Amino acid sequence: MSGVRRNHQSGRKTLNRRGVERNIYTRPMLIPPTDSIQDSLRAFPAGVSTIGSSAKPSEVECAVIHLFEEFRNPLLRYVISLGLSLHDGEEVIQEVFLALFRHLKQGKSRRNLRGWVFRVAHNLALKQQMANKKALVTLDSDEGVAQRQPDATPNPEEQAASGQRLARMQAVLRALPEQDRCCLSLRAEGLRYREIAAALGISLGAVSIALTRSLTRMGRVDQG
Repeated sequence: MSGVRRNHQSGRKTLNRRGVERNIYTRPMLIPPTDSIQDSLRAFPAGVSTIGSSAKPSEVECAVIHLFEEFRNPLLRYVISLGLSLHDGEEVIQEVFLALFRHLKQGKSRRNLRGWVFRVAHNLALKQQMANKKALVTLDSDEGVAQRQPDATPNPEEQAASGQRLARMQAVLRALPEQDRCCLSLRAEGLRYREIAAALGISLGAVSIALTRSLTRMGRVDQG
């Protein structure tokens, strides 16, 4: 017993240090709930290396992230050109890429995904427009409706030459049939005729006619 005491006293610091180490390695780890783990993983920016293979984005997630970075701004410009507000447009874009994630996760076709996301954005934007119109009817307020309509009254600056041209251009755009306006907006975003046809669900001939008619009318603005 005395030997044990001496060893205990002489090696007190060593035993204390080992005791601390033992506490460190035997202390139970606190595991956060699964949702917290997923939230933590989402907080890491793309490209940051984390411990554990589960933190790495899947191939589908990487594909969606890449497509989001490439098409987010063109899609937003397009849905806003259809008459949506910036807020509604951003909501629509989020829905588009959620739909894209589900589409790819289910192993569906990856052919012409650019046309696919524009078609989904177009359909969702039209649904949002209908929802907005119903909301305005429910409000039953002429004042509320007026606040949501663009003010076509020319301001003093629009009386200048460039302003007059802009006003005429806007007037021509508003006068275009909805399908022609959609074709023109999609073409401005760089989509090919076949992609526009797929996005709007019309034939190639209809796209060609709509664009020719629209561009001809727009060209008359410069001539006038």
